[in-house]
Amino acid sequence: MTRISLFSAPFLLGFDAFEERLDRLQRASEGYPPYNIERATADNGDETYRIAIAVAGFSRNDLEVIGEDNQLIVRGRQTENGAREYLHRGIAARQFQRTFLLADGMKIEGAELRDGLLVITVYRPITHPVTRRIDIRSVE
Repeated sequence: MTRISLFSAPFLLGFDAFEERLDRLQRASEGYPPYNIERATADNGDETYRIAIAVAGFSRNDLEVIGEDNQLIVRGRQTENGAREYLHRGIAARQFQRTFLLADGMKIEGAELRDGLLVITVYRPITHPVTRRIDIRSVE
C-alpha cells in the first residue's frame, strides 16, 4: 500500500528530513515519563518554553539531554543495584527516551533537576524576516 505524503506537494522543497522526524516521533510516542510544557512570552517578545519531565528516582548522572539538529532528546538510564533484596518491587528501574521536535531557530537554554522534575528551558528569539533580491543572469 502506497502512503501519500503530506509533504509531497511540488512547492514544498527540502522537507524530506522534516517528514522523517515526524514519522520517528510518531513511532516513539509513549506515555512514560509524563511531562508538561509551559509557554511564556517575555516583554521583548521572545517565546520561552519550559518542558518539565517527571524523573523521580533518576539522578543527574542517569539523565542525558541532547540537542541534535532540530530535536531535543532526553534519555534516562538507571542501573540495577544487585546488592539490594526486594520484598516488593513496584518501582522499576526503567530506561526511557523522549524526543521533542523543535522549530527552526529555537535554542536550548539549559536544564535543571529539582524535586524529581527535569526542567528544560527552550526559547525562540525574535527573528525579523530577511528579504533579498536575486539577480538574474543571462546565459547565452
